[in-house]
Amino acid sequence: MNSPLSPLIHLIDDDAAVRDSLALLIGTVGLRVQPWAGPQDFIAQFDRSGIGAIVLDVRMPGISGLTVLDQLIAEGVDQPVIMLTGHGTVEMCRRAFKSGAAEFLEKPVDDQKLLDALQAAVQQHVRSRERSRDDREAREHYARLSEREREVLGLIVAGLTNKEIGRALAVSPRTVETHRAKLFAKLDAESLAQLIRRYAALVEDPA
Repeated sequence: MNSPLSPLIHLIDDDAAVRDSLALLIGTVGLRVQPWAGPQDFIAQFDRSGIGAIVLDVRMPGISGLTVLDQLIAEGVDQPVIMLTGHGTVEMCRRAFKSGAAEFLEKPVDDQKLLDALQAAVQQHVRSRERSRDDREAREHYARLSEREREVLGLIVAGLTNKEIGRALAVSPRTVETHRAKLFAKLDAESLAQLIRRYAALVEDPA
């Protein structure tokens, strides 16, 4: 049974036969599918916090897929979007990628190309959400530091030794060691490399 937390593919196409066919295909690789007959209901109801991807037909009555794509990007929706069209042009393809589409495929869609694109899109989305979560946690941890601890962190990231940090801050190496130990505890860092990797950008731009 699929977990409700497993990736969900939103499939928007006004052609019922295409929706049914693609939904069956996508389900063969274990991905959940939510079909939508039109973009209006999809935009109004889909869960923006979920993990997954969006498969979006370009030509639909009332509102084009490219317009929907522009709206999704403007709203900050981060699920990757795969565009489908039966009447593709170079200009349409160019515009789709410029607007932020992850892939642009022509109908009739090659089954394997679509499945490969979807699985790559879902993996990309999972990695993106993990990076966002890590960045948020890093900022929360950084906010716990005292001003002196932030100074010490900046000098560690700059590559200074404990003795050099002590001279720069006019404190003893033992005091630097104390601050260093508190840093690793507060920032939940297991190694110097992890400390530098996660906090170098915050030291340079803490805002």
